[in-house]
Amino acid sequence: MLVNNEVNLLRIVFVFLIIAPGILVADEGDMQLVDSFFIDRTEVTVGEFNKFVTETGIVTKAEKTGGGFVFADGWEQKVGWNWRAPFGTKANKDEPAVHITYDEAAKYCEWSGKRLPMNQEWTLSAYTEKRLKSNGLFKYNNTYSYPLGNKPIGANCLNDCGKSVAINYSELLDRGIGHARVGKTKAGINGLYDMGANVWEWVNIDNDDYKGTRGGSWWYGAHQMHRDAKVSLKPREMAAVYIGFRCVKDR
Repeated sequence: MLVNNEVNLLRIVFVFLIIAPGILVADEGDMQLVDSFFIDRTEVTVGEFNKFVTETGIVTKAEKTGGGFVFADGWEQKVGWNWRAPFGTKANKDEPAVHITYDEAAKYCEWSGKRLPMNQEWTLSAYTEKRLKSNGLFKYNNTYSYPLGNKPIGANCLNDCGKSVAINYSELLDRGIGHARVGKTKAGINGLYDMGANVWEWVNIDNDDYKGTRGGSWWYGAHQMHRDAKVSLKPREMAAVYIGFRCVKDR
């Protein structure tokens, strides 16, 4: 028969082997654990993408072809707009890396030991709280309407999300203001930033020619960041001013 000390020891072992892994490894640097995978807390930045380019020598499609695209009166190519200069002028290091195609984003994630999220992984992370403790803002395992809860306030979207913290590029645009630096908007479900609005984010879907984007962007109101919004299909080779990405990693 086990004595009390032995029983207590078994309880401690159980906690550390069975329960604790989900708690102790919930944080991995700039990533957050969501069920069986980690996800970047912010969109990949210009500074982070620059490290990848410096090491690999990759030249993006937007750079090769003269510039990425923006939608105005139809799709318009903007000369000199690329990840280094998303609106034609040199970007800050903490701006989201945009004008990145799906395959370029996938190569970055692979280089960093990660991968692009599947659509289901992205939506789980965006709308369902998986932290056991979230400072009382969200309830564990609850699913919300927006990545910020039941209202979109605090995101960088067009008109519907309250006061904007975006960098004002409006004089260069026919619509909207532009993106915000990463981590400057309100933190949302699972402690993630900009899962709603700011820039679209690439997600992996079962389609060879088209890939998904999620979350809407500064170009849209709140409807594109609602949990009922459908995944938006884009040609995988598209490089646009409001498409960025973040990565995930298996636990």
